[in-house]
Amino acid sequence: MLRLSAVLYILVASALGGAAVTAVLAMRMMEAWQIAGAFAAGCVVALPISAILGRKIYNAMKTPSATA
Repeated sequence: MLRLSAVLYILVASALGGAAVTAVLAMRMMEAWQIAGAFAAGCVVALPISAILGRKIYNAMKTPSATA
């Protein structure tokens, strides 16, 4: 499950970090510390999201499918 969560973290962190940077730039906050802070905040928020998604996907793969 840890490997799955790690792969999900790479995807989720880049999406959330990019969205946060886009939001900061749309508000015309052009300082380097503001942009880096937005990206760091997106990466921190991605940690629990990727852990929850990894657990849900892992548990869904463990249970046998009723249609198969």
